Order: sequence, then C-alpha cells, then structure tokens
Amino acid sequence: MPVTLDQLLTGAPQGRAVPAAEVAALASASDRVLVVLDDDPTGTQSVANLPVLMNWTVESLVWALSQGAPAVYVMTNSRSLGPADAEQRNREVARAAFEAAAQVGVRVDFVSRSDSTLRGHFPLEPDTLAQEVLAATSHSVDGVVVIPAFGEAGRITVDAIHYAGSAADGYTPAGDTEFAKDATFGYAASDLRDWVQEKTGGRVGAADVAWIPLATLRTDPAATVAILAGLRDAQPLVCDIVDENDLRLLAVALYTAEAQGKRFIYRVGPPFGRAIIGQDVTPPLEPADIAAIRAGGLAQEATGGLIVVGSHVSMTTRQLAALVEADRPVELEIDVATVLSAQVDDHIAEVTARAVEALAGGNVVVRTSRTLVRTDDADESLAIARRVSTAVITVVAGVLAQRPPRFVVAKGGITSSDVAARGLSIERAMVRGPMLPGIVSLWEPIDGPARGIPYIVFAGNVGGPSSLAEVVHKLSA
Repeated sequence: MPVTLDQLLTGAPQGRAVPAAEVAALASASDRVLVVLDDDPTGTQSVANLPVLMNWTVESLVWALSQGAPAVYVMTNSRSLGPADAEQRNREVARAAFEAAAQVGVRVDFVSRSDSTLRGHFPLEPDTLAQEVLAATSHSVDGVVVIPAFGEAGRITVDAIHYAGSAADGYTPAGDTEFAKDATFGYAASDLRDWVQEKTGGRVGAADVAWIPLATLRTDPAATVAILAGLRDAQPLVCDIVDENDLRLLAVALYTAEAQGKRFIYRVGPPFGRAIIGQDVTPPLEPADIAAIRAGGLAQEATGGLIVVGSHVSMTTRQLAALVEADRPVELEIDVATVLSAQVDDHIAEVTARAVEALAGGNVVVRTSRTLVRTDDADESLAIARRVSTAVITVVAGVLAQRPPRFVVAKGGITSSDVAARGLSIERAMVRGPMLPGIVSLWEPIDGPARGIPYIVFAGNVGGPSSLAEVVHKLSA
C-alpha cells in the first residue's frame, strides 16, 4: 500500500536553504571536472549546457574537458551490456579520461550515473572506477556514495528505504515495484543498506554500509561531514534524500570532506549531477529555443518528427496511448518475433520505407511490439535486447538518410543511447535542457548527419500519462 509524503516525513526537520550558487562556488574552488559515466543517456535530463560524448576517445575527451564546463557526460550504454563488457567499458573511459585530463591540465573525478530505480551494474561499475583511480593516482577511494534519489521522477529515500511513486499517488518501496522484477537487474531489498548487501552477494554487509539520516543531513552539518570523513576503503554510503535542497546540503558536506583529503566515487541518479556542480534547476525549453537549434539545419523545413519507442515499462505504454489519442501520428511496429527470425531484413526495409513516406505528412511513431520477449537467463535477455535495438537503429539510420525528420524522440534508456550513437551517428553533443520540469532532455548534435535535428532523450519510467504527448506537441509547434 503506497504511503503519502506527509506520512514519510512526519517529524522531519527542515534544513538550511542552500542556493545553487553556494555549491557552484565550491565546485569552482575544487578545481576539478566530473566525468559522468552514464549507463544510458537519460542521466542528462537534470542538467543543461554540458558536453555529451557518445564515444570515449582521448580526442573527444580533450574536446569535452576543454569546454570549461564543471562536468562532462560520457554515454557508456553499459546497462545494455553483460558484466565483462561493462567492466571493460568503464576501464576504457577512466583511462582515456585520465590521459585527456593530463593533456588539458585539469583534475577529474568520476560519477557513475545509473538508474533511480536501482537497475544497473552495481557494485561492478563503481568498484572498477575505484580500481582505476588507485592505479592512476596511487590514491585509494575512501567511499562509494550511493544516491539514487530523483525527486522530479518520484524516487526518494527516507530512513534508508528507497521509494518510487509520486505525491499524488503515494510512494511504494522500490523492492515492491515492477522495476525490482527486471529480468537482468532485479532485486528484493528496498532498504539501500540491504540492497548493497544483496548486490554485493554479502561481501559488504548491511551493517557496514554508512548512512546519513534525513534529520542529520538537514540539521547537523558537522555530523554529516564526520560520517563522510570516516569512510575508508571504498566503503558504501547511503543518504536520505527527498528534494533538491537535500542534495545541495549533501554536496556542501561532500566538498568539505574532500577538502580534508577524502576521495569518493559517486553512484547516483540523474539530479545528483546538477546538485554537485551547483547548477540551478533549468526551466523547460520553449518552442523558440527548439527552433533556434533547427535553424539552418536539416530539420528546419521538415514536417514530421520521428518518435522511437523501445521501452516496455507500463508508464511508457500509457504515454504512448495518450500520444496516439491526442496527436494521431502514423504508427509503425517493429515486430520483435520477426526481428528474431530470418525475415528480419525484409521487415526492417518495409518499416523504414513506410516511415519515410509518412514523415512527409506528419509525425511518425516507430515502436517495438508491446509483448516483451524475455527469458530467465540474464545474458540471453540482453542478447535479445541488443538484436531488437539493432533493428530499431537500422530503421532510424535509414529514415535519416532519406528524409531527415523535424525532431527525433527516443523513448527508453537503452533505446536512447543506441538511436543517438548508431542511428543518428552522434559523437558529440550539448545537452541544452529539459523538455518538462526536471525530466526529458534535449540534445543538440554538434557534428555528424543529425546536426541541427533536436534529439530528445526520454526515459521509459518518468513523467505522467500525458508527458510524451506534451513533449511532442512542443516539438511540433
């Protein structure tokens, strides 16, 4: 039974209001750039005007680190990979980042951005980054700061229990939600301390996970810093977080602990990146902002936009239904069963041709069939997902080559990464801001065949039933 926010926060004190500028000053004084390894592109939905890379060559990282931004995002797409490949990718990014940082003359630290509903390669990714930090700097990581909270999307942590929900519908412990039943990254625990124990296979016991309670975070900065300063040997830490100000309070404490010599790896949800660099919450982009990106590019005179839907979570299905009812786009289906058969090439060619034709008259939805093909084997499930994703990006690339759309919306985290990197051949971009308050980011491709085409990264599990329709309406204006 969901609980209300008032019930969760009964007796909770208010904290000191922390302006973003205060954190920004600390970030500037720290003289470092955060390299955010994003396991799918949806981590950018809480930030604005930061470089985004779809590859991690030293050359690209030198470009990103030279932009004068306090953070850069590197899209690893590791949530779509098996453990061995995810580990290798994290190592490659870390090593390239250290080499690029030496060329540019900056210091880097690492953020491992993952899912606010606890799906992803944990503890593998932060453990790998900690090993690379030690190898490159001879300085061991003291703590792994685990902060999955994402208030705008209804993910909050209270009494160390992580919740998913909303103020309107109430909050459910994460372990009782559909996200916990994920075929590849499922889990049982909702208490983040127990979740760490579960995910580490008992290597780290729940009692060994440090915890900052909400009352401590909000009212006792010295005690908060003391908890952080006490971390040793990549010890995990979790912290109660309800809103943006809680994240800023934590950011101030983290900078204080770092000034005392502590070093952390951050395993976090999307808004942590905004809070730790002291960026204000950016208002949603307006049609005029989007038009400026299209000006002079391939999308300037285009009529229809392309909406690509790969996510299968229930919210995406509801959002898609609302879009179809409101906008009446042409709907085309990539049938998963056919993708897994010998008829895949003919099927993809047909979907592409129909999409190209329909874009001349208006918006087009290309979606995967809503019946999720899954197995009990995690590696096999990932292999199926990769084959389906290849079919999706083949359609997108074919459409781009024949009729560049007015915009492209990608629904689903892995879908967003694959469409950007392989469908639109984006290598470098700037995230310009959110399409809705705090969620759904717009990228401006800086290079490649999609330059000038607004690209919208839309996570599968965020927003309300009408959110997709609202975004498409704004893009079509």
